[in-house]
Amino acid sequence: MSTVIWVAVVVAAVVAIIAVGYVVLQQQRRHRLRDRFGPEYERTLQERDTRQEAEQELIAREQRVNSLDIRPLDSGTRDTYAKKWMEVQERFVDAPGFAVTEADHLVTSVMAERGYPTENFEQRLSDLSVVHGRTLDHYRQAHEISSRAAHKEASTEELRQAMVHYRVLFEELLSAPEGAINGDHSPRHTGPRLEETANDDERTGRHDPRGR
Repeated sequence: MSTVIWVAVVVAAVVAIIAVGYVVLQQQRRHRLRDRFGPEYERTLQERDTRQEAEQELIAREQRVNSLDIRPLDSGTRDTYAKKWMEVQERFVDAPGFAVTEADHLVTSVMAERGYPTENFEQRLSDLSVVHGRTLDHYRQAHEISSRAAHKEASTEELRQAMVHYRVLFEELLSAPEGAINGDHSPRHTGPRLEETANDDERTGRHDPRGR
C-alpha cells in the first residue's frame, strides 16, 4: 500500500514539474514575442480570438521572415537612397502630393532592395513587423494618407505628417544591420542619418507650399 502511495506522490510531483515548466516556457515565449514585436504584439492580440492564436501568428511571421533572404544595404546603396530621399523632401514644398507618392515608392524600393517581398501591402506589414514592429504604425499612417492623397483628399499638413511617418521606417530600413533579422531586432544606424543632412521641418515644408 505504501508503495502505491509513493508512486502516486512521485507521479504527482512529475506532473507538477512538467506543468510548472510549461508555464515558464509559455511566459518566456510571451516575453520574447512582446519584446520583439513591441506594439504589434498587442495589435495582433486584439485582432485574434485568443492569445495562443495571436502568438502562433507572430511565430509564423518570424519563421517566414527567417526563410527570406533579408540583407543589409552596402554603404554605397545607402548613400544613394539617402540622396534620393533628400530630393523627394525638397520637392515637397512645390508638390507635396507628388512627393508623398514618391516617398511611398522609395520606401517600397528599399524594402525590395533589402529582400522583402513587396507585392501585397498587408504582407509587407506582416513581414516588417518582425524587425520593425515599433515603427510599423508610422508606415500604416503614411500609407493611409498617401491613399487619400491619390484622390486629393489629404491636406498639406497631413501630407507633411505622411513624409515624417515614411521617414521613420525609411531610416530603419536603410540602416538596419543583418543581425537584426536573427535575434538582434533593434536596428542600429550604420548608414547616414537623414537628420544630419537636413532639418525635417524645413525639408518637409512646415509652412505652406508657397513658403509662408
